[in-house]
Amino acid sequence: MAGAGSGAGETFRRLTRIGSITLDQSPLLELQERMSKKLKDLGTCEMLLSGMEDFEDKLFDYLCDSRDLVDIDRFKKILNQTGLRTTDPRLKEMMESFAEVEHKQLHDEHELRGSITRETFKECVTDNIVLIARALKNQFIIPEWRPFMDHIREIYDDCKQINDGKPAAYIPQLARVDPNYWGVSVCTIDGQRFSLGDTTIPFSLQSIVKPLAYALVLNDLTPEVVHNYVGQEPSGKSFNELTLDYQHKPHNPMINAGAIVVSSLLKKELNIADRFDYTMEQMKRLTGGEHLAFNNSVYLSERATADRNFALGYYMRENKCFPEGVDLHEVLEFYFQLCSIEVTAESGSVIAATLANGGICPMTGEKVLSADAVRNTLSLMHSCGMYDYSGQFAFKVGLPAKSGVAGGVMLVVPNVMGIFLWSPPLDKWGNSCKGVQFCQHLVAKFNFHNYDNLKHTQKKIDPRGRAMESKAQDVVNLLFSAYNGDVTAMRRYALLGMDMSLADYDGRTALHLAAAEGHEVIVKFLLEKCDVSPFLEDRWNCTPLEDAKKFGHENVELLLERHMAKHPENEEYYLRKNMENMRTN
Repeated sequence: MAGAGSGAGETFRRLTRIGSITLDQSPLLELQERMSKKLKDLGTCEMLLSGMEDFEDKLFDYLCDSRDLVDIDRFKKILNQTGLRTTDPRLKEMMESFAEVEHKQLHDEHELRGSITRETFKECVTDNIVLIARALKNQFIIPEWRPFMDHIREIYDDCKQINDGKPAAYIPQLARVDPNYWGVSVCTIDGQRFSLGDTTIPFSLQSIVKPLAYALVLNDLTPEVVHNYVGQEPSGKSFNELTLDYQHKPHNPMINAGAIVVSSLLKKELNIADRFDYTMEQMKRLTGGEHLAFNNSVYLSERATADRNFALGYYMRENKCFPEGVDLHEVLEFYFQLCSIEVTAESGSVIAATLANGGICPMTGEKVLSADAVRNTLSLMHSCGMYDYSGQFAFKVGLPAKSGVAGGVMLVVPNVMGIFLWSPPLDKWGNSCKGVQFCQHLVAKFNFHNYDNLKHTQKKIDPRGRAMESKAQDVVNLLFSAYNGDVTAMRRYALLGMDMSLADYDGRTALHLAAAEGHEVIVKFLLEKCDVSPFLEDRWNCTPLEDAKKFGHENVELLLERHMAKHPENEEYYLRKNMENMRTN
């Protein structure tokens, strides 16, 4: 019995590593529930429960060199091109195994450093093979990651030229920030990451903390309880206006009055120190453990320039907006502390991606917020998140977002990705000039607007679309990659199970194009790893060898001749050629 079940047991052990789930960390029922969700996210159970050993061997075969070894750094680069980072916590076991191997190689003169054998490779990747397989089989939400990155880079560069706006002046600490900072960080719901510019410099969340505090309160209380104290409508007035709605409540949680009331509801049974610790802990979970800090100097500046917020607090206390027994000064202190929490564009993008993913952090697989709390939060971000520009932003961009006067903009593309933008110069509404323009350019290029899916809508790029939806598209992608010498793409297509001998209308194959362009690495990969026949002929009866000769690629010519000489089709091919020559003569 033990022998019969060992394969399934090994697969189950691997699956329990997804999202760092282990049997000793979770009760069995909770584990089963989380495993069930993971399996739904990753595709059919059959794919996960069978063929992983085959995949490991195929992967090694496609990556190994003439010495039958895999270069560790090259493998890491291939993963990076799918959007995965070597620092991804979901690849922790593999990276630790690689580090151990490389450490041993340093102390062994006879070891080939940086390269590993088949068995060692399989041992290193086995714990994370499901995630690796998804990455290399184009099963992430953005399957063609590199073209998407190129588009993001183009938009980033366009927005970099914008010189409008000035940093917020009413808080001294914000006024001193370098106005040239400009960072963009992307995190998809599958944990694909890409960053450009100043994405590791900390800055305070300011008003971006408002939807996060609101989500935490909704996660703890019901919407009915929360909205007994704060409304859900756009105010139509400035974010710090001394005004309430017709029910004598703040208009919504995205303006100062509403955020102060929400702060009074956040774990109100605890003392202020424990409330702050709780909030920091939950927000750390939203970032997947990435950078989150508290800036005391910003907090002191906030408190020193808080006359309007104190006036709002007293005005709301007069109108009985707070729960019973609330200490107004304590609530305001707590609110100033929340606004002074620091992130980077990198960690902020994970928060945005967690919202895009329905409250589950894509980097850890941990459920931080309920789906209902996220839905309600995104609804109000969509209608009220960009100060007095919210209506125009909803019209032009059509996505939930929240800005802050430190220059941050948190943009959420539901079920796809989170994007965090940072540039301190603000427009007249208090939004980052570069950040708003980036969002508008993004939606102009991609079909991310909430209503881009309507019939007869102008066609835009859909990065979620599979690049290989038909055989015709397969051929285009395959031949284009061969023509450009893109061996990484060729490996990915092979791992997807694509027929690497596919030909276009003229009978031209990837091997023909690679030979004609002199891409020796591609030719070698197709011949040795994919068993593509070197005798394939196009409509003019030309083989890849004839293409190599025609364009003077001697190395490719020798490679093809060597393979043709030992290929089973060799005798038949030359016999046929001789017969054709005899007929011609």
